[in-house]
Amino acid sequence: MRTTVGWQAEGPAKATTLRRAPLERRELRPDDLAVRVDYCGVCHSDLHALHARGGAGRPPLVPGHEFTGTVIATGPEVTRFAAGDPVAVGNIVDSCGTCAMCRAGQENFCHTFPTLTYGGVDRHDGSTTLGGFSREYVVRDRFAHPLPAGLDPAAAAPLLCAGITVWEPLHALGVGPGSRVGVAGLGGLGHLAVKMAVALGADTSVISRSPDKADDARRLGAHGLVVSTDPEQMAAARDRFDVLIDTISAPHDVGAYLGLVAMDGTLSHLGHLGPVTVDTMDLLVGRKKLSSAGSGGVPATAAMLDFCAEHGVTADIELLPSARVNEALDRLRRNDVRYRFVLDMSDLD
Repeated sequence: MRTTVGWQAEGPAKATTLRRAPLERRELRPDDLAVRVDYCGVCHSDLHALHARGGAGRPPLVPGHEFTGTVIATGPEVTRFAAGDPVAVGNIVDSCGTCAMCRAGQENFCHTFPTLTYGGVDRHDGSTTLGGFSREYVVRDRFAHPLPAGLDPAAAAPLLCAGITVWEPLHALGVGPGSRVGVAGLGGLGHLAVKMAVALGADTSVISRSPDKADDARRLGAHGLVVSTDPEQMAAARDRFDVLIDTISAPHDVGAYLGLVAMDGTLSHLGHLGPVTVDTMDLLVGRKKLSSAGSGGVPATAAMLDFCAEHGVTADIELLPSARVNEALDRLRRNDVRYRFVLDMSDLD
């Protein structure tokens, strides 16, 4: 086994403090890469995973599923990468490769469920995957992406989860010049949705509970702000948007946001993954559609990275040494970040 070090949760589920610990990685299989993790984003999913851990007897948890790094070794069958190459890895590290979804390049919807970067089950040996809050990661080469030149590796790390999550619906729904896009919620997902929609040429607005987000919305390239707590502004924005990207992470009534969607338009519900109650009339009047999306397949992720490099799109980040991971998680829990924490893993050397 290969040995490295990372930030690991152990013990009772309520004990969410991560501690530095030695970790084991598998020896390289023929199509594997060993990657030195340089920068890893901190995602709300990491908080959810920490809070959802089982009790005694559960395997340790090492979060982190959006990272950039450098190849340090390759298996004998690898031809796309060599030692020294900059790479990016997201929240999926394997899939069955044979189902209809995998054949369509949508490994994120694998019928046998994709192998997740952490908390997943390795398809070969049954071990639990340990994430990118570590100095080294071993990944199948098919699920690593060349990091395009010109993308800052720290600010690019969140593209591998937050970025691809909003890219998939924007791309699938045909957003481009002439599209009217609304983005509800201006957090880790939302700010990237704004940047991408603007880069795609869409007339883009932010929907936020607070008028204080107006300056940030403009700085990100948005053309307007709709204050969701202002009934007059919400009424004036009725039927305005062809696509509304809903990134709000807390439970909320989607009916009010469907009211902002134009006839034959779509609300893509991305932020809150719990149950949603929908009044059919909110869909019926205007032939509106409610959709969702999750992560992305290998082709879409590669296309997203190329697009971001071409248009200079990266996340707005606060970079912290990895030793401050617990501070980052605590502040993320309180929504005290604009807009994504990224850990510098070099202090694990």
